[in-house]
Amino acid sequence: MHNVVDKIISIKKEIQEKIIEGKLGNYKPTIVAISKTFSIDKILPLINYGHDHFGENKVQEALEKWSEVKETNQKIKLHMVGKLQTNKVKNALKIFDYIHSLDSIKLAEKIANEQKKLEKKPKLFIQINIGKESQKSGIDSKKSFDFYKICKEMDLNIIGIMCLPPENQDSNIFFSEMKNLNKKLDLTELSMGMSNDYLNAIEYSATYLRIGSKIFGSRN
Repeated sequence: MHNVVDKIISIKKEIQEKIIEGKLGNYKPTIVAISKTFSIDKILPLINYGHDHFGENKVQEALEKWSEVKETNQKIKLHMVGKLQTNKVKNALKIFDYIHSLDSIKLAEKIANEQKKLEKKPKLFIQINIGKESQKSGIDSKKSFDFYKICKEMDLNIIGIMCLPPENQDSNIFFSEMKNLNKKLDLTELSMGMSNDYLNAIEYSATYLRIGSKIFGSRN
């Protein structure tokens, strides 16, 4: 059961080696353990080990799984990594500290509205549709400046940008674009890199790595 801890330790070691090899200095990305669909008893060894960033993609599942845990452990930070429907925003803000999937003005308005009521500002990533794929949501990179400006006017706490590169293509091309875009937007955080390409993402200054199956194994 504790192999999740062994796995995260070996991932950290790999990351550390990559940082040394690339002479990346004090750079230290955060691992978000994507725990969606896994029960809390599978996650507990990681919590006990001291890992505190976890990712979920369904609001209801997150509330059921994490409400009690978060009450007893203030250090736990929960990341919404799935698509967020506007009708779920109110509940999402109750449980999530970070939202990685801000992908429309409508959603931005809803978050702005609810964060006032709840007096709780989540940290937000603008999702960029970096591969311009019709089946994926996200903001076109060319429209990202205008979108960011509108979000700032709404008093949203935008900390960075996020992407899901196209599958079966070299993710380095997209990571490189994301790094440049983040610089132009003058943002500090970059959410990219998953179980199959997080070591590549490191080369492009990703600060949040969303790693699931490499830690928990494949989902049913």
